[in-house]
Amino acid sequence: MKTHFGFEQVEETEKAGKVAGVFHSVASKYDVMNDLMSAGLHRVWKKFTIEVAGIRPGMKVLDIAGGTGDLASAFAARVGPTGEVWLTDINASMLAVGRDRLLDRGQVLPVAQADAEQLPFPDGHFDRVTVAFGLRNMTHKDRALAEMRRVLAPGGQLLVLEFSKVAPPLAKAYDVYSFKVLPWLGQKVAGDAESYKYLAESIRMHPDQDTLAGMMRDTGFARVHHFNLTLGVVALHVGTRME
Repeated sequence: MKTHFGFEQVEETEKAGKVAGVFHSVASKYDVMNDLMSAGLHRVWKKFTIEVAGIRPGMKVLDIAGGTGDLASAFAARVGPTGEVWLTDINASMLAVGRDRLLDRGQVLPVAQADAEQLPFPDGHFDRVTVAFGLRNMTHKDRALAEMRRVLAPGGQLLVLEFSKVAPPLAKAYDVYSFKVLPWLGQKVAGDAESYKYLAESIRMHPDQDTLAGMMRDTGFARVHHFNLTLGVVALHVGTRME
């Protein structure tokens, strides 16, 4: 079976390894590049996600593809000593950066290297599951969404923050930025143009807002809705496990 790695067609069994190579390469410069690429907007998008999540003391939260730990850190501060926040990522290099950043802040959280398509957690354990800028890199998005639903308790919510389809007024300029500026920035700052070329291509191959909402409903999520941020450059999808 074939799947896409950016615009390239690869065997399904090869995609995870190729994605891993991208993130091993960019891990040490990930936050610097995020600030440069988005002019700091990724912090605003994540802050919005944190507010929508409505985390309260005592909640159990799973952050998937948590990378450098921005969401996990904020959630940990909100759940307090009676709550539980897991930072997970399939990529060991990204996870190490996130773990070290949390420790530098004095936050000791459970950390696990985990594949979102085979989560090592029991059914119905979490009140919230979040995934920020990670779903588009997963080979079988339907399996990953099903796993996220499985580990949610009834009434629990999934929040997916991801690049999406931009509004037409921005589309042409966004294409130029994505395919010309991003690889150039990647080469100058991270010494890796190819990984950022993949980033731009992976965004274009990701389902648009309505398609992703439909995938979530097909997986069994209810009350699915989304927020377009920055004219659709990014969208936050929210779905609830009802039973």
